[in-house]
Amino acid sequence: MALTGVTYAQSPVDSMDVRVLDEVVVSDSRFPLKREQSGKTVIRLGPEILKGYQGASVAQVLNQQSGFEISGSRGRPGEVLGVFVRGGRGRQVVVLIDGLRVSDPSSSAREYDLRLLPVSSIESIEIVKGATSVLYGANAATAVIDIRTKTPGKTPFYANAQGSMGTQNTPGESDADIGRLNHAIQLGGTRAGWAYQGAFSQDYANGLSSLQVGREPDPYSNWSADLSLTRHFSEKSFLKIFANRTQMNADYDDSFNGVDAPFRYRTDQERLGLNWKWKDSLQQVEALGAYTRFDSENQSDFPGTFQGSSFTADLTYKRKISSVLHALAGLNVINDRALLEIDEESTLVDPYLNVVWTGASGVNVNGGVRLNIHSIYGSRAVYHLNPSYAYRLNKGYLKVMASWATAYITPSLAQLFGAFGANPDLDAEDNRTLEAGVELNLDSGFRVSGLFFDRQEEQTILFDNADFIFFNAPEPVSVQGFEGEVLWKWAPGSRLELNYTFTQPEGANAIRIPKHKLNAILQTRLGTRWSSLLRYSYTGSREDTDFTTFTQVELEPFSLIDLRVDFAVIPGRLDAFLSASNILNESFTEVLGFQTPGRNVMVGWALQL
Repeated sequence: MALTGVTYAQSPVDSMDVRVLDEVVVSDSRFPLKREQSGKTVIRLGPEILKGYQGASVAQVLNQQSGFEISGSRGRPGEVLGVFVRGGRGRQVVVLIDGLRVSDPSSSAREYDLRLLPVSSIESIEIVKGATSVLYGANAATAVIDIRTKTPGKTPFYANAQGSMGTQNTPGESDADIGRLNHAIQLGGTRAGWAYQGAFSQDYANGLSSLQVGREPDPYSNWSADLSLTRHFSEKSFLKIFANRTQMNADYDDSFNGVDAPFRYRTDQERLGLNWKWKDSLQQVEALGAYTRFDSENQSDFPGTFQGSSFTADLTYKRKISSVLHALAGLNVINDRALLEIDEESTLVDPYLNVVWTGASGVNVNGGVRLNIHSIYGSRAVYHLNPSYAYRLNKGYLKVMASWATAYITPSLAQLFGAFGANPDLDAEDNRTLEAGVELNLDSGFRVSGLFFDRQEEQTILFDNADFIFFNAPEPVSVQGFEGEVLWKWAPGSRLELNYTFTQPEGANAIRIPKHKLNAILQTRLGTRWSSLLRYSYTGSREDTDFTTFTQVELEPFSLIDLRVDFAVIPGRLDAFLSASNILNESFTEVLGFQTPGRNVMVGWALQL
């Protein structure tokens, strides 16, 4: 939902006066700007918001945000996810972890599997929607999800631990058996210019079958380990080295024949990288680089192994030219490799430039250009222009904003050279996004925004189920829509959030994308130690494909209500929670033929030392 990076100051404890300080957003310009100066409705989810998602997945967090529909996020844990933002597909979304792009070059569409990232390791998530290829490169056509992981504390030693367990029932079951377990721990500290951190998390689920008609449960397991070491040379510079390893196993059934099956998908991700930064009062130089290896296997009637690796590097120079003018120059390099029929490779080398003007009169302009230089597809330029005007009110501001941006998507190595429907004659895909909107933000804790968007895709890459081959759509694909967001925070720890999304795609087989979607969150403090969190979501009707007959089927709309109660056992040290999901025990279909949970209960705890 949006609006979670806002900070509040309280006078006496018994006072209900709330003052909203300036929220700072980064992703839409790569400069830290006051929200008032940003030309986007940036979504920021900070630690306090993410705390309410303990025991949930990253996909569940994102599915609550405006413009997002993530099929599989409401289903059995470990189910395959479909990421749809503003009527687009997962290949049009870029995921960043600590500033670096992550993607699996051996996958069909070069997407990053969100199942590989635990919520417990995340400090914040910032989302900017629309075409942002100038700042983040190829594929950034509908959204960029900028994920920042937790960093070492400032004390010589700290430790955080959390755990939860719960049931896994269908709407027709009410078993009390434990079907979901997860736990995580982070250790770290800072001393004598060195900062260190280690983290481990594990997630396990069992009790639900992948298919609605299935009788045998399909377990899911995931573990992830992180290490980092940072050397602070001075207040101006540091060098950080980080590493991650994640393994996932997800059992599933034969969806084509609609029967139980001993199928399994497993994947192993290893990542090693570094981050160096130097800055003073006027300028900053930063170098980021990482090497990631993926090793996956599909054990089914159509078995296969998939191996890929990606090297990503980003070098940037930022300069404060004056009090109102900032400039960014960068060079981004991505080398993807995938073992398909043979070892295939592609390289992108992208120089880019972005300039931000923040005028005292309230006029702000964010604009830039990037040259995509691809080893297979040659050179292509992308652009963006994002003006806004903020009119200062007595206690807040009214902002109008607009945006025009282009994006560029090259086919993946698997789409060009893989064993399943590859087409080496595919053209690259072009995307264009227009936006216009308004935002009212009051210092009292109230904010409302509305934004219209218009997307157009040329040479959209689709899959022909009859001929079993990837192809470029002969006609343009367009998507129009509206996103509305409301925040009312009347006291510290109490808030009401609403978001509504209307999406109307034309010219493509837009399965699993609802025309209407609504999310609501009500959080209330119940005294000094208790708090409650109520979530409501409505997903409108949408079409899905019956892959046994390759015909379209309309899925019924559904509503879900979740409730969570938190208790501070030892304030500032030990917290506990009890949650109930789908409390009305609604039977619904998210993806045709696949199982969805009924009412389930979870208990958990979090400890800080």
